[in-house]
Amino acid sequence: MEIMLKKIYHYLLSVLFYWFYGRPSRKLIIIGVTGTKGKSTTCRFIASVLQAGGHKVGLLSTVEFQIGDKRWLNLRKMTMLGRGEIHKMLQQMVEAGCKYAVVETSSEGILQYRHLGLNYDIAVFTNLGTEHSERHGGFKNLKRDKGKLFASLTQTSPKIINDQKIPKIIVANVDDANSEYYLNFSADKKIKYSTLGPADVVGQNIKSDLSGTNFTVDNKNFHLNLVGEFNVPNALAAIAVGRTQNISEDQIIAGLASIKVLEGHMEFIEEGQPYKIIVDYAHEPLSFTALFNSLNTTRAKNCKLIAIIGSDGGGRDIGKREKMGEIAGKLCDIVIVTDVNCFDEDPSLIAEMLAKGVRSAGKKDGQDLFVEIDRRAAITMACNMAKVGDVIVITAKGTEPCIIQAHGKRIPWDDRNIAREILRQGSL
Repeated sequence: MEIMLKKIYHYLLSVLFYWFYGRPSRKLIIIGVTGTKGKSTTCRFIASVLQAGGHKVGLLSTVEFQIGDKRWLNLRKMTMLGRGEIHKMLQQMVEAGCKYAVVETSSEGILQYRHLGLNYDIAVFTNLGTEHSERHGGFKNLKRDKGKLFASLTQTSPKIINDQKIPKIIVANVDDANSEYYLNFSADKKIKYSTLGPADVVGQNIKSDLSGTNFTVDNKNFHLNLVGEFNVPNALAAIAVGRTQNISEDQIIAGLASIKVLEGHMEFIEEGQPYKIIVDYAHEPLSFTALFNSLNTTRAKNCKLIAIIGSDGGGRDIGKREKMGEIAGKLCDIVIVTDVNCFDEDPSLIAEMLAKGVRSAGKKDGQDLFVEIDRRAAITMACNMAKVGDVIVITAKGTEPCIIQAHGKRIPWDDRNIAREILRQGSL
């Protein structure tokens, strides 16, 4: 009964604010991006491609917000804002003259009906892992709930904007086996992208090093100022969306190349140290595998990869912890397990679940596996260990502005600033 009442509450709030703010989503082309990893990056790529095509764009993602020319970090620790804030921001986008709104759409947001009234026109599927499946009552339910974004495409009447009918479009990564499910929903047009082929948009000749990533699509060269082959599928999604909106190929190329850094996503911290420090939001098995594999292909030979890992508490996806530890243990030379946001769980117990997975991969305590609950101390430890050319990667938080402990206590935090402080203080 309590769960049902909460659902009714969230549903009614969404309906109320949709009408209160004048149904702003009917005046914008809404692009929803969903999946397990790469959503925020894909959103930024899409927004940049549309901007390169000469359009004003709004953006709502885990990492940042944008309304036209104004951009700022999302410090709310929420992917999809609640209590009418999404509709309020969409209305501000309308007032600012935006044509498009790119909305990162999370499974949690869908559970709480925050997607209601967004009137999506384009639905993008990146990939699907098991993260948050416990919250949905299993992977099958998680997959089904994400499908509500795609089902919503044809549940409302088509929009007419500037006397033009806006088509409903599905864009999906067919390298993920779950894409077939989402492509089965109704739409006016369906676009497939892949790094393996065949598909409508195929990325080939992929090469990545510490200066960026290059690839081709239809024999045209694309460059990303971002490290990691895993960024290419996200770029392919943006290319697919851009093409459906009649953005020229040269504009798409320029839009992708214009992105210099994605805050908290493979973000390099430079303070003159003789090794690399990277902050990345990776916090589940799929993103761990992509991140560590990418760093192993780009780092110099005989240099070590040192990973700082952790997992949220609060009963969040307990089942993924040991697997994450195992992946880090297999793909990294040294693993340091620390706290992320323990909430009301014992951080030592969370760390032990991760450490168990690291040990299963052959790592030994005190040699190449260390548990340090204090996150600042863990980062300092990694810096003290690193030699010339080594790579330290600090995972799980990205741009998150705080550490949440028992009873909701929040400690101001930013992995990037903490790393810089440690380097500047010479704690090496």
